[in-house]
Amino acid sequence: MTTIEKSEERHASWLELFFDLVAVAGVAQLAHLVHGSTSWGDVGLYVVCFLAFWTAWMCFTVYGNVAKGAARTMPVLLAMAGLAFMAASVEGIHGEHAKVFAIAYIAVRALADRVWESRRGGVRVIVDWPVAQLGFGVVPWVVSLWVDSPWRYGLWALGLALDLVITFAVSGDRLVANITAKLAHRDGPRPRPTLARLDTVHFGERLGLFTIIVLGEGVLNVTDAMAATPEWNHSSVFLTVIAALALLATLWGTSLNQGFGGIPYLAADALGPRLLLPLHCLVAGLLAAFAGALGDAVESVSEGHLETSTRWLLCGSIAAFAIIGSLAGLAAGRGARWAVVTAIPGLVIPLALGLAGQTLAPAVFLWLLVVAAGAGLLRRRSAEPATA
Repeated sequence: MTTIEKSEERHASWLELFFDLVAVAGVAQLAHLVHGSTSWGDVGLYVVCFLAFWTAWMCFTVYGNVAKGAARTMPVLLAMAGLAFMAASVEGIHGEHAKVFAIAYIAVRALADRVWESRRGGVRVIVDWPVAQLGFGVVPWVVSLWVDSPWRYGLWALGLALDLVITFAVSGDRLVANITAKLAHRDGPRPRPTLARLDTVHFGERLGLFTIIVLGEGVLNVTDAMAATPEWNHSSVFLTVIAALALLATLWGTSLNQGFGGIPYLAADALGPRLLLPLHCLVAGLLAAFAGALGDAVESVSEGHLETSTRWLLCGSIAAFAIIGSLAGLAAGRGARWAVVTAIPGLVIPLALGLAGQTLAPAVFLWLLVVAAGAGLLRRRSAEPATA
């Protein structure tokens, strides 16, 4: 028979916050894959690499959430080093650095599987996210070490797809059975597995911190692009930068101030971890790609318009963000009317800008995206009763 651990409200520890510093480096490097790129192949590789980095980061975020103050420092620091190698490998991901990226990912996943075992032989079973303990998805990554590109990237995608299937297909009972069978092959006493569930409030804070890091990358790209602009005597530079910062503030308002765990308009108890985690990965990936394109938008001030690839990346990110936000708001009980009012501008405006925004000045383009991204905020404010 298994036992269930109880959780209590708490905040991120210093170890968890230090561990998150590697996410700053990772998001910065990953955003460069789409920064200035006109290749859909780079976009696809960005999706695979971001998902791999996020999965490795999440394995130890889950560990910190469950272990609380008992989290062992050395495994977390070793995982941090592995993630740092992954981040550093992104720049040369088209060449030999791809092997370093894969080896670091495999090492972090292997370490993540080991941390759930206590020094006395006991094992925690994380029923909310089985990927933390089931490493089937790592097998294609191991095979990829002997495969050349572009097939190695396909194997990476296959491994990540297996992880996604495991997330939704493996039940808690099946996970317990797998761990119990694993323990049965050991000599000596066989301790009972301990069922552990995620602390939702603490986990929402951790996911939100990752989202803040991603939005911070957007701020960094905007300021770097402004610093690289040789002439500031034209008002369009300032108007574009202000619009970019207003757009980032709008995304902050929807995903964090009015959302949960970085998911726009979501309530804390609306979704379980098995839906919340993949959704967070999707939103964070969209925002990181958006952050890279936002720097390109500021750099395009001198040309007077946005490049086609930048235009569609910005529009596609905002449209997807609006769809996710409207659905998350529905799940949080905001109502169908609110969802429609939120989704329509979030879809129509980006689509129109993508198709016919090639002649618009970057400042005008970005301000229109502010309207598209913030429609749900305006609707919510108008629905609130006036106070004396």
